[in-house]
Amino acid sequence: MHCAKMFSKKQEVQSMEEKLTMDDYAVELEASFRKIYEGDILKGTVIGISETELTLDLGYYTDGIVRLEDITEDPSFSIKNDIVIGQEVSAMVIKRDDGAGHILMSMKEAAAVIAWDKLKELQNNETNVTVKVAEITKGGAVAFLEGVRGFIPASKLSLEYVEEGDLEKFLHQTLEVRVINVEKENKRLVMSAREILKEIADAERAKKVSNVEVGLVTEGIVESLKPYGAFVNLGNGLSGLLHISQICQNRIKHPGVVLSEGQTVKVKITAIKDGKLSLSMKALEDVAAQEIEEEVFELPEAEEVGTSLGALLAGLKLS
Repeated sequence: MHCAKMFSKKQEVQSMEEKLTMDDYAVELEASFRKIYEGDILKGTVIGISETELTLDLGYYTDGIVRLEDITEDPSFSIKNDIVIGQEVSAMVIKRDDGAGHILMSMKEAAAVIAWDKLKELQNNETNVTVKVAEITKGGAVAFLEGVRGFIPASKLSLEYVEEGDLEKFLHQTLEVRVINVEKENKRLVMSAREILKEIADAERAKKVSNVEVGLVTEGIVESLKPYGAFVNLGNGLSGLLHISQICQNRIKHPGVVLSEGQTVKVKITAIKDGKLSLSMKALEDVAAQEIEEEVFELPEAEEVGTSLGALLAGLKLS
């Protein structure tokens, strides 16, 4: 009796598996005969790679073909290095029949439709992405993101502005960037590495500043002069503002009256606020003046002086 139940249960499970298989097959069969139109964007799995084209499994009665020139606009793309069997890609239907019974498709056209929404999303979320500089052009560099040609201005390649003659060193470099401008209508994509580099530099500076104490006296080099003061490089990536009112005891119209760029100065850190250092030379002069005042010799009272002189004369008479 127990064996009969086991056999019945086994038959039930087998029947359910067969039903699931038939149901799955029916769904796949129906999908394989669905209507496909030119302009449709479909997902497919790469099942074939040659030097001139990709073959995609679309779950359809026939395969999709993507010619090499329809894959991407990225000149650095390699069909054998950048595509692998089993990879899922999106492609647009160009022709329902390429003349050989296959569907002719374009990944490039699909990217042009899908990419702009993705790029806008990246911009809104301020997402960091990695790109490779494909070419150098006037005023900056070109890199591809989501298959779209994008521009990185020279002023956005580094923390410091990059001169035209130095742009070549960025060619083929991999950069972490952020999308800062997306204009689908004008097919304009602008990226920047500077924002990310600035955040990293600010974080490193904040860490260094946290180890600095108010009251510390140190030396630095005058980096630049402004009408309101001087910026002093303290080394180790730190700099601070020496306000014009803190340069000396006398009132001056411009820091250049007392200081010059490249000059080494001794300063005191008087305040730290929002990661910025305030410096003073005047505070050191105040301290020096106070120390001199404390060291002034105090003469004895007049009476004490007179008594001492009288005693001295008395002593001479006795002798």
